[in-house]
Amino acid sequence: MGSLGFLLTLVTFPGVIVHELAHKRVCDLFGIPVLEVCYFRIGNPAGYVRHAEPRRYRHATMITVAPFLLNTVLALVAFGGVVLSTSAGGAVTDVGIVGGVLCWLGLSFGMHAFPSAGDASALWGQTKSKWRTSPTVLLGLPVIALIHVVNLLRALWLDLVYAVALFVLVTSTVTSVPV
Repeated sequence: MGSLGFLLTLVTFPGVIVHELAHKRVCDLFGIPVLEVCYFRIGNPAGYVRHAEPRRYRHATMITVAPFLLNTVLALVAFGGVVLSTSAGGAVTDVGIVGGVLCWLGLSFGMHAFPSAGDASALWGQTKSKWRTSPTVLLGLPVIALIHVVNLLRALWLDLVYAVALFVLVTSTVTSVPV
């Protein structure tokens, strides 16, 4: 991780924490023992959850995609708060301290929504170990491929583009609703 990546991860640490919390909560939900949790650290990876092997492939899939779902929802909520914190008829640039914090949180959550390459590797391991007994797990291959492509595109700031797109979506949706 370069110095810019390090700084960006440091500034967006709430997104890392929520990402790892999503993994942990899904493990808890399915009764999968969690061996070790690191919600945030200075290093690569910035956080991780080590857990026992899930018994079911769908559990492994949910553990992998949970951060995408939770971080996206929280980013949408935070950005909604930004838009709603503006005065009636005010510009989104007039957000104040609360709006600024909500915007920072929204960007942080949105930028850490995508599953990591490590998440994809864990799901790939589950796919390889279970496909003979349940060929339907091969339906997970496009998900794994998509996660790897997204991780490659992070070099082109896809995670930031995604977070900004969520902000634009919320802004255009909330401001187009008649009052």
